[in-house]
Amino acid sequence: MLSHSVRASRSLLTRVNRQSVGVSYRTFMTTATRRADPVQDLYLRELRAYKPKPTKAGDAEAHVQKFTAPKPPPSPEESSLASDLQAYETQTVEVEGQAVAGEEAPKEESWFEEDEEESHPAAH
Repeated sequence: MLSHSVRASRSLLTRVNRQSVGVSYRTFMTTATRRADPVQDLYLRELRAYKPKPTKAGDAEAHVQKFTAPKPPPSPEESSLASDLQAYETQTVEVEGQAVAGEEAPKEESWFEEDEEESHPAAH
């Protein structure tokens, strides 16, 4: 089958060569042939005609927020500091294990309790 198609293509080529026996000459093309593409032409024409708007100094103001520094924290009042310091100095110190004035001393608890050994008769 392949040999049949090769023979057919050879015969076709020989027929074409016989018909175009005219003068053949070599040409050197300096420009590539270009097919017309109306969409591309329209796009390029609009692209060349486009002129961007000049930017102004005030254009960014609509898109950028102004920076405002945060408010400083309120300073503590000197009078409250003095009264707080006075209240701290007059406090009584609580020490664990000591009785507070007007109360009984707490009963000391034993943290280690031994189990009492049960008396079992020795079965020796």
